[in-house]
Amino acid sequence: MKIAAFSGVFLDYSIHQAMEYTKELGFDGIEIACKEPHLSIETSRQRVEEIKTLSKAFHLKIPALAGYLGWFSTSSDNECEKSFAEFQQIVEWANILESDMIRVFQGGPNAFLAADYHYEKAAYWLKKCAGKAKEYNKKIVLEIHNMSLVETVESGLKLLNMINEENVGLIHDAGNMYITDTDYGRDSVMGLGRHLFHVHVKDEKRVDKAGAPGTFSNLTKHGEEKFLQCRLDEGEVNHQPLFDALKEVGYDKWITLECAAPHPPKERLAYDLKKVKQMLENVTVTNNQTVN
Repeated sequence: MKIAAFSGVFLDYSIHQAMEYTKELGFDGIEIACKEPHLSIETSRQRVEEIKTLSKAFHLKIPALAGYLGWFSTSSDNECEKSFAEFQQIVEWANILESDMIRVFQGGPNAFLAADYHYEKAAYWLKKCAGKAKEYNKKIVLEIHNMSLVETVESGLKLLNMINEENVGLIHDAGNMYITDTDYGRDSVMGLGRHLFHVHVKDEKRVDKAGAPGTFSNLTKHGEEKFLQCRLDEGEVNHQPLFDALKEVGYDKWITLECAAPHPPKERLAYDLKKVKQMLENVTVTNNQTVN
């Protein structure tokens, strides 16, 4: 498994500085957030070429571009057309940056509140995105994310079946799945099967109130809940069964660390990288034999 840092952790810094820190910390790659000052549809082609040169200089792969466009399920037709046009630009940037995957948001509402037409509209536009991505041999990844149509493995597979394109898959995100209160361990990995394209890692925990740094509120099936973003093993998300399952199925793709805990960016990524390496060293398979 290869490990990337999420550039969004360093959004207060230039993409040059983000890459420099990522390299210093010992990551294999960097997943670039499609937000300024790192990358956007407003970025010039010359600047994108410069970013590519930087990645080569730092020997960092760019496995994915973390797009924030989409939201097709609840957008107007004009808004969907605009998002699709923006996606086409991001695909061009992905091609220049040699990035295989582009994240697109499916939109909401929460899966437990969504109607069939939400899925149908999202599927229509995501299928168009998939067609454009195919022209560049790129993949679209939909993140399993709370407050979206894809909150669980089941709701993710429902949308994928409606899109019916081989180059569209899912991002497993145990932190998000903890918020949703759905399984994020071995069963989730087995359930995703070949549709598992990418993995995000972060920790969270439920708290009594929001307002402090790193806290937020979110609508779940249990009502309005409060959460605190944490470093790994300081929250309530147990990632070890996930890593065990990834090893079991022979997952050899990318894991991106995107810790948003209220600690300095470089410090929290260094901490989480150390924890992930420890968990990978302690991986066990279903017969309880440690994998060395």
